[in-house]
Amino acid sequence: MAGTPEQYGYDRGTWDAATGAREDSRAIFGKVMFLVAITAGFAAVGAYIGRDLSGGWALICWIAALGLTIAMSFGRKREAATGMQMGLLFGIGALLGLAIGPTLQSYASLEGGSTVIAQAAGLTALFMGVLGAIGYSTSRDLSGLGRVSFIGLIALLLFGIVAIFVNIPGESLIWSIGGLVVFAGLTLFDFWRLRRAGEGDVAHIALSIFLDAFNVFLFMLRLLGGSRS
Repeated sequence: MAGTPEQYGYDRGTWDAATGAREDSRAIFGKVMFLVAITAGFAAVGAYIGRDLSGGWALICWIAALGLTIAMSFGRKREAATGMQMGLLFGIGALLGLAIGPTLQSYASLEGGSTVIAQAAGLTALFMGVLGAIGYSTSRDLSGLGRVSFIGLIALLLFGIVAIFVNIPGESLIWSIGGLVVFAGLTLFDFWRLRRAGEGDVAHIALSIFLDAFNVFLFMLRLLGGSRS
């Protein structure tokens, strides 16, 4: 038989508030991960549809996805996620899927390419699962890690721009490992935020976690299949 709060030295009101907070946290976690899964589904469908897109159309999809991401940031509400936010979230997933469709098709056409894609997907799931669990359960303040990781992301983008014009030895390996380190920090931070999120944060945190997983998958794919491409 379960004991009463008073038996353990807790005030009834404090106990009920803590229990309600845990239930709210679990509900928000479930909503966010459901949205992440649906968005990933849209991305998978988009990748299949866009497997034969030209490079120009793929670039347009990247730009459109960026535009929807910016638009989504202006539609934030603290009370609850809106239908428009959901539509933008799923649209971003579909556009990013279309954008990487040709890349996945090029890997799949190589010998052992389908295995590389499956391995990258499996490692991404493991990466997100382990770091997500750590970030969600930690009691430490990870806001500093989020800032450092964002700075690292900017540095990584600058490195990528420089590498376009300058031949850097081991550029692909540096890019992939650096990307995984940066998104490890962002994944920890986003799941830490998820533990403290409200109803109005659901769609935006789902987008952040989806983008973490999406980028980790691309870095894993490049790391595993770089020698084949």
